[in-house]
Amino acid sequence: MIANRGSGHEPPQSGSPVVLKIGSSSLTRPDGAIDEDAILRVVDQVRTLWDSGYPTVLVSSGAVAAGSPILGGRPTDMTGLQVAAAVGQTLLMAQYSKAFARAGRTVGQVLITLDILSRRSQYLHARGALERMLAAGIVPVVNENDTVAVEELKLGDNDRLAAIVSHLVAAGMLVILTDTDGLYSADPRSGEGEPILSVDHRDPLLDRLASAPPGPMGSGGVATKIEAARMAAWSGIPTVIARSTRSGVVSSIIRGEGTGTFVEPGRARLSARKLWLAFGQQPDGMVEIDDGAVRALVKRGGSLLSVGVTRVRGEFMAGAAVEVRDTRGILVGKGLVSAGSSDIRRWMGKRSADIGWDGEVVHRDRLVVLVEA
Repeated sequence: MIANRGSGHEPPQSGSPVVLKIGSSSLTRPDGAIDEDAILRVVDQVRTLWDSGYPTVLVSSGAVAAGSPILGGRPTDMTGLQVAAAVGQTLLMAQYSKAFARAGRTVGQVLITLDILSRRSQYLHARGALERMLAAGIVPVVNENDTVAVEELKLGDNDRLAAIVSHLVAAGMLVILTDTDGLYSADPRSGEGEPILSVDHRDPLLDRLASAPPGPMGSGGVATKIEAARMAAWSGIPTVIARSTRSGVVSSIIRGEGTGTFVEPGRARLSARKLWLAFGQQPDGMVEIDDGAVRALVKRGGSLLSVGVTRVRGEFMAGAAVEVRDTRGILVGKGLVSAGSSDIRRWMGKRSADIGWDGEVVHRDRLVVLVEA
């Protein structure tokens, strides 16, 4: 059964920012080079949003694709990819600058890495810069800084980056444009998949789709789109996933028509600090907890105590960010630990009275729960 809830959705609130993400697969020709016609389509869609009263941030992939032909083809090693990104970023921005100038808009390049967002002060500075650009009528063109990123330089990361940018600017909607008409109940190439018009971000169907092998949704696959939509949902931001080449796609979306897949957001909005903790921090390890601990966190808003810990993965120090998962591997939340991994392993399953310590592995003020009660 498909989780469709209707043929339309609520349009973003008038005047609220919109984050538009476009992937490499929607910007490149079959030979891998940047498609100038695709650039013009994206610019036209961004112009439509601004003209309709929605200040828009463009999160654009394509730097490596733009630089690869200069190097004789797409590199396969990390250093080669970084060089391609360095060369391609200038070429990509030159095309955007020229096309936006014809549309009467000034653009500004913003390069971000996830490690920048791990420092709250830099997170706030990035937010301030984006807000100032939007207020001045400047179109921020955001990409990951692939030239200096190492582990972060992975296909599909710009989906996650787009969700983080949506948090930064308090977007009214995240729009992910790709090379399919949205999400399907199964790989549409099999002939069995049905289009999903609307789905709640907590729907188990999304878990099944996210665990499937990469399909025809761009280089990042469907999993990164779902992850981004769920990240946005925890800030109360809806997401639409739609085909980039569909005529009038953005106009249809902002009118609330049933274009693509609408991912319904959560009811509660996390605070700025909780959002930073949840999505700006790279986890250094994982703590597995039992069902009793899950109830304590989700139902009662308590701290995570050592008695509820069943497993620790990774090596980390006190103050590190960790994922908190249940025994089935479902992500319950993220937090900053009060003790290192070796101490938590020694104390897990034990009560505070038995270990001479309060047993508090993660204090509730340093924990964000990502499961709704």
